[in-house]
Amino acid sequence: MKIPELRNRILFTLGMILVFRLGTHIPTPGIDAALLTSKLPDNSELLSFLNMFSGGALKRFSVFALGIAPYINSSIIMQLLVYVIPYFEHLAKEEGEEGRKKINQYTRYGTVLIGALQALGISFMLERYQIVVNPGWGFKLMALITLTAGTAFIMWLGEQMTARGIGNGISILITAGILASLPEAIVEQFMLFSGQAHDVVKTLMLLVLVLITIMLIVYVQDGVRKIPVQYAKRVVGRRVYGGQNTYIPLRVNQAGVIPVIFASSILMFPAMICSWIQNLDSMQDVLASNRFVFWLLNIFNYNSWTYLVIYVALIIFFTYFYTAISFNVQDLADNMKKYGGFIPGIRAGQKTVDFLERTVSRVTLAGGIFLAVVSVIPNLLIMFMNVNFYFGGTALLIVVGVAMDTMRQLESHLVTRHYEGFMKKKGLR
Repeated sequence: MKIPELRNRILFTLGMILVFRLGTHIPTPGIDAALLTSKLPDNSELLSFLNMFSGGALKRFSVFALGIAPYINSSIIMQLLVYVIPYFEHLAKEEGEEGRKKINQYTRYGTVLIGALQALGISFMLERYQIVVNPGWGFKLMALITLTAGTAFIMWLGEQMTARGIGNGISILITAGILASLPEAIVEQFMLFSGQAHDVVKTLMLLVLVLITIMLIVYVQDGVRKIPVQYAKRVVGRRVYGGQNTYIPLRVNQAGVIPVIFASSILMFPAMICSWIQNLDSMQDVLASNRFVFWLLNIFNYNSWTYLVIYVALIIFFTYFYTAISFNVQDLADNMKKYGGFIPGIRAGQKTVDFLERTVSRVTLAGGIFLAVVSVIPNLLIMFMNVNFYFGGTALLIVVGVAMDTMRQLESHLVTRHYEGFMKKKGLR
């Protein structure tokens, strides 16, 4: 707080978080608030999962009900298009800063489009639950404009926080939304605590599991597989270049939380459709008479074993997929050969490519298994320990990752100004 610039950045970030939290309490026009809490299902794990990422805005159907999810989906789609469509690849690699600005602009357009589609779907769902005062296309249009504008405003808040605050603005808003629902969930969990012996044991086991999971995420997030690289000496004129030893840091979790988000997004729609169909009175006779439809609904049930198996398989698949498109082994090997670099014991050229591909494949498998284990923790806690709040998975990965990234940025600001408290230490642990 002694550094004016850093203090202003921190205060600006806290102010934007306050604006975001106030917006989650502004209701969407045209909805009967009294019927909202009585007709919407409270015990749906899927709705609890979506509500957690919006900071409680979805449960209250505020103007921020969509949260920042449309922006995340648009960003992921744009990242994939950069490696698929030559035009976007040219913008990212050749145009420099101007190209990145154009890609960011296309991401904003995609956010508005995805937000509008989701807002239209939510307006249909609200009318089906009969909590709309005046149903019809007038309400649908108003809800579409209101919810899409709310998402666009959150996106603008995040960009302002990134430019004028500390840390990544979008990630901090997601973290704020996740942490906002945590105190209420903890209070509800302790209200169920009866003081009996089995409840004491279950609570202690839960606390130990929480600590171990957080420690494991921190450990793996910073984990790298170091591949040694040696550069041969080159004489250019009167100068000698190269000759040093370095290494290639292959991150264990190269893809971050993107595989989990991809897998959740794909399985979210079948789970939502199944939950809506099961609540329709008109579908009960169909479910009773058609065993295939009933079997299909059970497969995509949020807490079924088949859902968990498909979820784990998709996470591992997308971990390999995203690592393959974001980490080009052939380019890395060519650059090493161009500058006289080689891996000790491995011949330059195709042998280096084969070695890197084999190593990346093994490291990616470990990262995919790690993401899958962390992601299914909430389902296992709900199924076996009757925990009534969503702990783990994407939420925990995001919170821990954002906390570590924000602290690193704080440290870099302090080290840049030669702050003695950080210069005497080895850095954050």
